[in-house]
Amino acid sequence: MNLLKCHPFAVETFFRQSLVLTFALPVEQLAALLPPPFTPDVFEDRYAFVAVAMVQTEKLRPKGFPRFLGNDFFLSGYRIFSRYTNQAGKRLRGLYILESQTDSRKMQFMGNLMTHYNYSLIEVAQHRSGELLAEDDAKEGEEVPFYEVSSPTAGFDVRVRYEDQPALPAGSPFADWKQARRFAGPLPFTLTYDAAAGQVLIVQGVRQNWKPRPVAVEKLVLPWLEQRGFGNAVLASAFVVENIPYYWKKGIIENWQP
Repeated sequence: MNLLKCHPFAVETFFRQSLVLTFALPVEQLAALLPPPFTPDVFEDRYAFVAVAMVQTEKLRPKGFPRFLGNDFFLSGYRIFSRYTNQAGKRLRGLYILESQTDSRKMQFMGNLMTHYNYSLIEVAQHRSGELLAEDDAKEGEEVPFYEVSSPTAGFDVRVRYEDQPALPAGSPFADWKQARRFAGPLPFTLTYDAAAGQVLIVQGVRQNWKPRPVAVEKLVLPWLEQRGFGNAVLASAFVVENIPYYWKKGIIENWQP
């Protein structure tokens, strides 16, 4: 592997907010997209999942560097929930990155220089009403808090509303939010495979205060699903987290043989 693209040092940031939309698809459909070391993380032997994470980050920088050297940017990541058995025989749950988007030219350049996550540059608009994760419902006569994010370049437009106990999306394979929480992320590892070198790259993420809260989806326009051939995807869950200190450890490379 190109060592420069393999997370050569630890990186830290602060997630001001992360919205994660999880979509269910037939296992065999996503299994066909994963390289040989990885298998889909499945539910009831029928469903595998693609997650779309839309994250507002603050002060991303090499771990240990002062905050003023960090950069703020928006990130959208498109990932498959996956599993991998490492050389020690430990079965890891992780994310296989399909592609990523950002509103920062610097992040696009640095992300493609030091990762395999396929960053492209997009324009993004965000609008929030109230505190999305307030503990109480809006009082009578007040607007229910919501968050909307859209991109004229990527074509997506998503609006979610915070409710105390929202219903699961129609058609979700999950029976309740407790089941859905297992696929709310973030999974501990990000997984990359270099077929030419026969190597797997493992990057471990470490976070604090990760307490996903379910939200109701009011609007969902996501052309990426159709573009990727996922027109049959079913929205399985939607969660939001806020104010999360997060860092990624230096990448670990393992040789892999079928």
